[in-house]
Amino acid sequence: MTHPFAAWSELDNGTVPIKDGELFYETAGEGPALVLLHGGMLDQHMWDEQFSWLVGSGHRVIRYDSRGHGLSSTVTGDWANHDDLCALLDALDVPSAILVGLSHGSRIALDTAIAYPERVAALALAAPGVSGRPFTDPFVLEHIKEQVAAIGAPDGMERYIEHFLRMWVDGPYRQPSAVHPGLRERMRASAAATVEVHADGVGAGMPMEVGAADRLSEIRVPTVVFDGDLDSRDIAANAHAIALAVPGAHRVRIPGAGHMVNLENASLYDHELRVFLSSLAP
Repeated sequence: MTHPFAAWSELDNGTVPIKDGELFYETAGEGPALVLLHGGMLDQHMWDEQFSWLVGSGHRVIRYDSRGHGLSSTVTGDWANHDDLCALLDALDVPSAILVGLSHGSRIALDTAIAYPERVAALALAAPGVSGRPFTDPFVLEHIKEQVAAIGAPDGMERYIEHFLRMWVDGPYRQPSAVHPGLRERMRASAAATVEVHADGVGAGMPMEVGAADRLSEIRVPTVVFDGDLDSRDIAANAHAIALAVPGAHRVRIPGAGHMVNLENASLYDHELRVFLSSLAP
C-alpha cells in the first residue's frame, strides 16, 4: 500500500533515543516546526487528516508516539513527557515549535511551555488536560472506577477500552449509538493496540509533571484552546481555566463534538486552526 503522504519526497520517520527508551516519529514538510501530540491511549495516527493539510500549508510537521503508546518504548520507570518531547526536538534540530495537542497531548504541551518556555512558539490545545487539575465530573469518575475494576478480569481489556470510549469518545451526553460507528471503531482499534503492546508498562512508573494548573499565567505564547460542546464538564472547565489564566488566550467552542474535536467536527476545527496559524505568520 502506498503511504498517503508518499508524494512528499522529504517524508521521514525513525526513532530518537530518550531516557530508558526511544520515541517513534514521522515528519514531512518545510517551514516553521509544528508538533502534533496525540491523546492518551491513542497514537500519532489520530492526526492523519490534519497531518496531510498541515504539511501542505508550509510547516515542518512532526508527529510522534509518546512513551507507552504506539511504536514508542513501553514505560519502565518514572519519566517526564515534557523531557521526552524536548529530547525529540533536540534530535531533530528544532529550536522551538508550535505545539498542537489533544487531551493528554495538550497536557504535555502545557507542561512543556512551562518547563521549557524557549522551546514553544505557540499552543493550539484541543479538549485539554491540565496537570494538577483533578477530575471531578461524576461521569468521568464512575468510568475511571470501572476501568480500575476491569484490570485483571478475564474480559478486562475489552471492558477497560469500552470505558475509555464511553468517557473520551461518546462523552456524558450521548449513547454509543449516537456516535459515528467508524470513528468509534477507529478509536477502539487504536486504544486496543496500545493496551496490547504496552500492557507491561501499566504501573511501572509515574509521569513527572509540572502542575500546570497553578502556573498557567506563566505562559507567554499565542494560545488557542478548543473544546467540544458534548465533552465532559471537566474538559470544559480546563478550557475555561486556560482561557482565563493564559494572557491573550482565545477559546473556541466546537459544536456537535465530544472529546475528539479534530475528528468529529474536523471542518470547523481545521478552519479555526488555520486561522490561528495564519495569525502567527510574521
